[in-house]
Amino acid sequence: MVALRRRREGGSDVALYRDWATQGLFHERPWIRVAAIIGLCAAVALPVGAAIGGVGWLYGGAALGALVLGYLMLRSLLLGLVAFIGLICLLPFAALPINVGFSPTFLDLAFGALFFVWLSRIATHKDDAFLTDPPTVGVLSFVALAIAAFIAGLAHAPLTANVVRRFAEILLSLLIFLLVINAVRTEQHLRVLVLALIVAGALAALVGIVLYYLPQHLSIRLLSTLRIVRYPAGSDVLRYIEDDPNNPLRATSTSIDPNVLGGMLIFVTTLAATQFVAARPILPRFPLGIMLGLMFLCMILTYSRSSFAGLMAAIGLLGLIRYRRLLWIGLLTVAFLLLLPPAQAYVQHFIDGLTSTDLATQMRWGEYKDAATLIGRHPWLGVGFAGTPEIDTYLGVSSVYLLIAEEMGLLGLAAFIATLVSFLWRSFSAYRRCPRDSTLEPLLLGTSLAVVGAMTGGILDHYLFNLSFPHASSLLWLMVGLGAVSVRLARQQSDAQM
Repeated sequence: MVALRRRREGGSDVALYRDWATQGLFHERPWIRVAAIIGLCAAVALPVGAAIGGVGWLYGGAALGALVLGYLMLRSLLLGLVAFIGLICLLPFAALPINVGFSPTFLDLAFGALFFVWLSRIATHKDDAFLTDPPTVGVLSFVALAIAAFIAGLAHAPLTANVVRRFAEILLSLLIFLLVINAVRTEQHLRVLVLALIVAGALAALVGIVLYYLPQHLSIRLLSTLRIVRYPAGSDVLRYIEDDPNNPLRATSTSIDPNVLGGMLIFVTTLAATQFVAARPILPRFPLGIMLGLMFLCMILTYSRSSFAGLMAAIGLLGLIRYRRLLWIGLLTVAFLLLLPPAQAYVQHFIDGLTSTDLATQMRWGEYKDAATLIGRHPWLGVGFAGTPEIDTYLGVSSVYLLIAEEMGLLGLAAFIATLVSFLWRSFSAYRRCPRDSTLEPLLLGTSLAVVGAMTGGILDHYLFNLSFPHASSLLWLMVGLGAVSVRLARQQSDAQM
């Protein structure tokens, strides 16, 4: 009767069907409830079966999963950020198997969903205030300089759809900072995102370890299944030191490049280590210890010297600032690596780097020399992101600082360093006022020291601001955003106690 009345009053078909389903599920007669359940299952199963039957179980299941994930992202900005973190750690290079001048990546879709929901909340006044926590001015200044350098660089380099897309991704990765500081308002939200980073990072590390120790033909076969989302396939999916199969294999997980995987592990391992030694961790210590062990082992298996140095810098500072027992753990770990026979190849790889006797290090020195030449010719605003004006120079160097100087000049490099330094200064100032052994303390320390580790690793690698790795740049500015939220919450907590 209720449904018929709604129909007569001009109610929508959706409301009518919802009323029918509700009445059936809660009807007093059992057989009607059973019939309603069967009917609802059939209504869901039919389109699912049609989709899977039409395009195959793999594509159909992936499409339906993407629809569910997209719906959840549009429903909640927090869930959207959790999904975004999962993509960064587990499928950073996945792209749709279509071509519209370029292949949209899953990361592009996630960017679109996140910013659409956030801007919609602003337009509908669901967010009561637009927050501009420091270093917002620095981030916006860096964005403005990037746009200026991009426009100036078009004078000597062609504009293509791929360059436009990649530059847009880099800008969105910077602006993710603004989204985070406005979306994350409570400590509970902050804890959810930090937990998502730790769990996703541990899963990526587990995948990397499993693929590393599986027979190589099986690892190649498993990684090649990702070709449906535009990942590389074939024997080239395996990476070796100096790209020589006679040298040790390097772990890549689903990050394609072992150095990029190592860079991601700097962030998540620092967060996990901080929580593991905290008085009130985000998870029980046993699962945290397992995840931390997986991350550290995977870091070793990447053979990424710059990432390992960045992680050691973050963990060492954590030990000096707060948890002194970490220094002893670090010393024991180094001694273990020096004495353990299977680790000798890893130790030798480091020694070769320090003595510049391996090909990779010699190539780096050549890149640094060429980068200095390019920066000397275009010191202030760089050459942009699409190419260089001279035929004897090129874009690309294994250092994020030199790469920014190439693309955006010394002005861009100064803005980048000043933004991150100002963030770290405020973070450590807030830490001194943060109550000891509070749940907020490891969140504040973990996010800021993860940025320190990434900045250290960036001295010898370029993934933090490279058009080919927008997910790595996103992870950096996501972490800066979470750190800025930690600073805000710490100051609010300190003010409330005064």
